[in-house]
Amino acid sequence: MLCPHAFIPNVGEMKHAGDLQALLQADPERLRILALVHSLHLPDCWIAAGFIRNAVWDFLHGRTPSSPSGDVDVIWFNPSQHSADADLQIEKNLKALDPSIEWSVKNQGRMHVRNGDTPYQSASDAMRFWPETATAVAARYAAGNGLEIAAPFGLDDLYAAIVRPTPRFIDAKRAQFDDRLQCKNWLSRWPLLRVEAEAHNRASVA
Repeated sequence: MLCPHAFIPNVGEMKHAGDLQALLQADPERLRILALVHSLHLPDCWIAAGFIRNAVWDFLHGRTPSSPSGDVDVIWFNPSQHSADADLQIEKNLKALDPSIEWSVKNQGRMHVRNGDTPYQSASDAMRFWPETATAVAARYAAGNGLEIAAPFGLDDLYAAIVRPTPRFIDAKRAQFDDRLQCKNWLSRWPLLRVEAEAHNRASVA
């Protein structure tokens, strides 16, 4: 299932959504972690970024998806909650469920202040302001134990192994995008990746 607020998929993106759902369904560890987050019943809550992206990049390189490494990025949305303390408490709750995971929880209802953006309208909307299109992807359990996918820029770049800046990072924040490429060392870990300098649509983010 695709999140209706994420993007309007074309046929190719619908196929990729099914591919991504199948990839996650075949990964017991990621399913277990998704279930842990789902058990908290947070509003508009997803696991995003490298948790999803890295699994796809491993798959594209013919590898079994590696266990999630680094932070597991949990995003949720409550615009009336402006304190970071709520995120810290959720991290503690998740740590109690699985202390082996480095949980990172961010309420996207408050992150626009730190990022210098206009207020976000949802967790999916907030991902439009993330650095790379391939990182702006999330998943969660849906009704009936299916998986729901959110991807405001679609899934084509992710499945084409393209690292592309989002419109917000093509000009004003380009230095941050370039710094991430160096810091993350993605091209060494996944040599089939290629960097595309231009954003899909400069007008898609005000």
